Amino acid sequence: MKRLLIANRGEIARRVIRTAHAMGIQTVAVYADPDRHALHVHEATTAFALGGITSAESYLRVERLIEAARATGADAVHPGYGFLSENADFAQAVIDAGLTWVGPPPAAIRALGSKSAAKALALAQGVPCLPGYFGADQREETLVAEAQRVGLPLMVKAVAGGGGRGMRLVTEPAQLLPALHSARSEAQSGFGNGDLLIERALLRPRHVEVQVFADAHGHCVHLGERDCSVQRRHQKIVEEAPSPAVSPALREALGRCAVALAQAAGYVGAGTVEFLVEGDAFFLMEMNTRLQVEHPVTEALTGLDLVEWQIRVARGEPLPLTQEQITFTGHAIEVRLCAEDEHFTPHTGRVGLFAEPPPAPGLRFDHALETGTEVTPHFDSMLGKLIAHAPTRSEAIDKLAHALDHTRVLGLPSNRAFLAACLRHPTFQRGGALIPFLSEEGDAVRAMLQPPPEAVLAGVLGAVFSRQTPAAALPCPFARPLRWQHGGQLLELAAQERGHGSLAMGWGDRSLQAQVSAGRVVVDGVSWSVAAVPLGEGRWQVQAGAHTLNLVDLSFAPRERAGGAAAGRELRAPFNGKLIAVHAAPGAQIAKGEPLLVIESMKLEHTLAAPRDLTVDGIPVAAGQQVAPGQLLITFAA
Repeated sequence: MKRLLIANRGEIARRVIRTAHAMGIQTVAVYADPDRHALHVHEATTAFALGGITSAESYLRVERLIEAARATGADAVHPGYGFLSENADFAQAVIDAGLTWVGPPPAAIRALGSKSAAKALALAQGVPCLPGYFGADQREETLVAEAQRVGLPLMVKAVAGGGGRGMRLVTEPAQLLPALHSARSEAQSGFGNGDLLIERALLRPRHVEVQVFADAHGHCVHLGERDCSVQRRHQKIVEEAPSPAVSPALREALGRCAVALAQAAGYVGAGTVEFLVEGDAFFLMEMNTRLQVEHPVTEALTGLDLVEWQIRVARGEPLPLTQEQITFTGHAIEVRLCAEDEHFTPHTGRVGLFAEPPPAPGLRFDHALETGTEVTPHFDSMLGKLIAHAPTRSEAIDKLAHALDHTRVLGLPSNRAFLAACLRHPTFQRGGALIPFLSEEGDAVRAMLQPPPEAVLAGVLGAVFSRQTPAAALPCPFARPLRWQHGGQLLELAAQERGHGSLAMGWGDRSLQAQVSAGRVVVDGVSWSVAAVPLGEGRWQVQAGAHTLNLVDLSFAPRERAGGAAAGRELRAPFNGKLIAVHAAPGAQIAKGEPLLVIESMKLEHTLAAPRDLTVDGIPVAAGQQVAPGQLLITFAA
């Protein structure tokens, strides 16, 4: 293997490039038009333009990727994760082109990539599975009948793909048909396969997965488990190893079943077997026939480079270690930094400022970010992964939360502060977070994000004086009126510049002293590190200490802004995306909570529901069109 093409983008492409270069292997990056200035393009030995804007026009084009390999002299292909990483036809096309495929054999992908096929194989090996329907008959009446047989609660799942897409929980009979329709639509859009399975749902389990590795010489080992129970929209955002709830005996049983399943399928390479765990009972969910997003957790615990193992196995080498030689040290936790708000709505935009946390032993940040990076609606919302490794779980939590506090991603919403609050939540700290954790405790986590008044004041001053600090030598005898909004809070201040960056502040009946310098604001002796990015139209995003603030400068706006009543009669797009369904019509009376529209963004479908009982007045958009943030979607009657 001399030159490796990475059929992916972003942080995983950078991750593979790093190991390949360390092994003396040249690399080829591929890129869609929006990624032409991305970091992975600059870091690879050479790069090839796929063309196109969306995934379907670029990273999902098998023939174009093979053409890229031939044009650049690549002799091997690594698929990363997502996109075509679990596509058996792509793996076969790579092999047929005479290239080395860094992944499992196509037959193993087919046997395990389908959740239905994987469960059938698992049952034959004695691996526990939940009762359900995994058949080929996909008629709606068949699925409804099987759902009635399985009983509630149940989970509807896409047979293909992963990442939580095409999954719907059904707890009431009336939810079944909408769940079947939306899961099929999302699966067809995301994976090109709308087939579904049905299985009994566990309402309060853990998500525990086992990393397995096999070579072409009949050896297979497991590298321990990861607990991935903190999820939103069936997608993981916090992963840790070892699981705080897995005993040595349970670990041995999980590992034994995972290895048995992999060997039964003739597996070669890296894979992950996912289980639902309830007490000491466990049930197979699926097997992911690729490297996982959360593989750095296992790397931290074992000291191994899993991408290096993938490359060595693909070259025909035996596994570097036996099961007895694999050791685990300390505790590791990973969080997924995403372009989304605290309600898990994905957002797009430009990164106006990015800064990594200070380097520290045991801290790792896999990302593809820099100031100026454009986050588009065409790809996943994940921006990067921050990983902490420490001797104990509590130390790993503290290290990771501290690193999040000192990470800056400004210019668009991110879940940076939300992740830190998750880590500090008492339920997570004691190891009690189950899959429903965020659905049950999400509001409590969001409450932890509320900044103290002094942080808001420091943020306002940081924004006001972001381009020029207060007069260095010329004090001003007059107080400067400032009026800023943070959420529903209006701050009315009087700021008198006293020279040398000093300010006398009047805030209601309070008198405060402040000192402003580059990147720092001191309020009554308390120092805040501050970074501010303008968003346009008087809007600012500011990080004051660990707090992210979304501020609006109303200092020159009229006291009573017009348009408030009109805004209450409008529904506007919260983010970029494609409008794929319209469930309302002009004149229709809609009850609070009923669906109005469905927007697809970042490979997920998002339903916008009626905020109250209302009557639809007009719908100036139609299914199939792209919508932008702030675009008018529906007007309501007065």
